[in-house]
Amino acid sequence: QVQLVESGGGLVQAGGSLRLSCAASGNIRSINTMGWYRQTPGNQRELVAFITSGGSTNYVDAVKGRFTISRDNAKNMIYLQMNSLRPEDTAVYYCMALATVRSWGQGTQVTVSS
Repeated sequence: QVQLVESGGGLVQAGGSLRLSCAASGNIRSINTMGWYRQTPGNQRELVAFITSGGSTNYVDAVKGRFTISRDNAKNMIYLQMNSLRPEDTAVYYCMALATVRSWGQGTQVTVSS
């Protein structure tokens, strides 16, 4: 079992930046891919970015060039650096870890004002 705790959300003006962090604990050696998802009210959770254990990354088109996912295996952390934020980035952001099962954090709210 893997436990995930996100931090770093908040309120920011359009064009601003935030950095989300996710700390993993538990059976961390079983983790392969980790990522960030986001969800707005009434909508399904959508993938934002993921990073594999080897460091390969992938992003949804809407955030390419603005968001950067990174991973610190020594600290069991992943990060999401979000720049040039837009009001449509407003959502609850969730950290995800894929091992034998998929684990989720509790989510952190990101609000971008126009």
